[in-house]
Amino acid sequence: MPTPTLRRATGCAPAGVLSPGAACATGLLGQCRCFLEGLHDDVYARESRTMMRGTIGKHTRHSLDHFAAALSGFGRHAEEIDYDHRQREVPMETSRAAAISAIRAMNDSLVSIGPEADGQPVRVRLMLSGDGALGAFTSTLGRELAFAAHHALHHHAMMRVIADEFGVVCPPDFGKAPSTVHFEHSTH
Repeated sequence: MPTPTLRRATGCAPAGVLSPGAACATGLLGQCRCFLEGLHDDVYARESRTMMRGTIGKHTRHSLDHFAAALSGFGRHAEEIDYDHRQREVPMETSRAAAISAIRAMNDSLVSIGPEADGQPVRVRLMLSGDGALGAFTSTLGRELAFAAHHALHHHAMMRVIADEFGVVCPPDFGKAPSTVHFEHSTH
């Protein structure tokens, strides 16, 4: 059987005016969606031996949890952003279709964020240590969307390792930091 190859994930940020934070987030989500659309269902939920029994599905869910948390600080019913409150063992961990649907819904939420929203102040609560100590911080929506995208990038790299373990060839830039991609493209 030939080795599956995924098409290049270019990001799928929509045309129009987005905040820089939302544009960054939609780009990473677009890469993830394109990556998942090229996978077989059996690879999506298969446990890795290399990545401590992780799955592409679990890394996808974890990444989306961070985008959802960041978005919880935006809008009429804004809440304190809490990255540590996550739902586990949900359908998107084992269903590629559920994950793709969740990415599309998240993208729809992001495209409604205008450019002025990046400066909106938000409150962030984080668990600071394993004993449960919490800290509360002030940030901006744009900063938190950029954090969620940066965090997702690291999980994309882990998803790439899992895909490689199962013989899936990923697009060359998937799971690489923008600075790395820029450097590689500018030196060749």
